[in-house]
Amino acid sequence: MRTLLLTLAAAAAFAVAGTASAGGWATAGVSAPPDDPTAGSTWDAKITILQHGRTPLVGVQPTISLVGSGGERKTFAAKATDEPGVYLAKVKFPAAGSWSYEVYDGFTQYGGAQMHTFSTISVGPGSGGSGFDVPSLPVSAAILLGVAAAIALALGMRRARPRPAPQI
Repeated sequence: MRTLLLTLAAAAAFAVAGTASAGGWATAGVSAPPDDPTAGSTWDAKITILQHGRTPLVGVQPTISLVGSGGERKTFAAKATDEPGVYLAKVKFPAAGSWSYEVYDGFTQYGGAQMHTFSTISVGPGSGGSGFDVPSLPVSAAILLGVAAAIALALGMRRARPRPAPQI
């Protein structure tokens, strides 16, 4: 009788532990990035979070991160859409170079939230196309610089003109 009770207690303990850990994982999928992304362009990343790879998860807070080859990390929060388990993040490519991307599923209910790693993508230079950024002056500073140059030119021309000889 005592052996039977111990066996039943052990079986109950395993059943409870198995049930508690059964819900602790999720899969994350993400829409493909643009074919030729450039620095400054955006990607509407649709993230799908599924518990056990089947059941859409609602109420989680996933994020997507871009990780540069130098370790720089840019993270973007995803917002729920009208479709259960589907979230949308507006991802902006910060600079040209090689970037990998990761999705944090946000499924913390059972302590099983994970980072899901995806491939590396190559981001081209922005619309300038020169491969390097030239800082641009604000319009007001450019106007002020132009006015100062015009004044300097006018003063220089005035001094270069010969003066008439005094008349007696």
